[in-house]
Amino acid sequence: MTHPTAAITAYWDAAARDFDEEPDHGLRAPEARAAWSDLLSRCLPSTPSDVLDVGCGTGSLAELLAGAGHRVTGVDLAPRMVEAARAKLTAAGLPGRFLVGDAAAPPTGEETFDVLLSRHLVWTLPDPAAALDTWVSRLRPGGVLLLIEGRWRETGQGDAAYVAGAESLPWHRGIRADELADAVRPLVRDLRIHPLGADTALWGGPVSDERYALVARV
Repeated sequence: MTHPTAAITAYWDAAARDFDEEPDHGLRAPEARAAWSDLLSRCLPSTPSDVLDVGCGTGSLAELLAGAGHRVTGVDLAPRMVEAARAKLTAAGLPGRFLVGDAAAPPTGEETFDVLLSRHLVWTLPDPAAALDTWVSRLRPGGVLLLIEGRWRETGQGDAAYVAGAESLPWHRGIRADELADAVRPLVRDLRIHPLGADTALWGGPVSDERYALVARV
């Protein structure tokens, strides 16, 4: 399948304006911010680290990471998402670098990182296996791969239709934890799955689909 990059960019550019209205996107509620901060602190190094946030969206997780002392580079295909992320960290008085580019092949050259973070992204990838291989290659020895994912009932955001041909994407409805673990395990030294569906503070309320964090070390 030819990846409809222009259509996907346009979709997420259009979504940027209202993206933070979702409780788990904008993290505006104190309970949500605290829950995501706690999750990140449990999964990532306690010392300040270089973090590559692929598919960073409007920068809500990047803001939490920068606030915790990490050095964050965010990448997103949609320029308006990147603009929003830059504005969010600037308003918070926090440092952060944000780049427009393909999350599957981040435009960071030969640079490597201590952590690569991706949240709710793999369903959009035309070749998730290649992306996973690329992501692991961007990590330093001992680095952490953190994938926050799930098995969704629907693709896209809310009731908005996603781009034409999205049903051909390999993981277009998300992916179960065991399946993602099988794909990642050959690339890493160790791997853990943390179920997240029962933590309502993360999502702004109860959810019925599978949600989890995959944490692996290279």
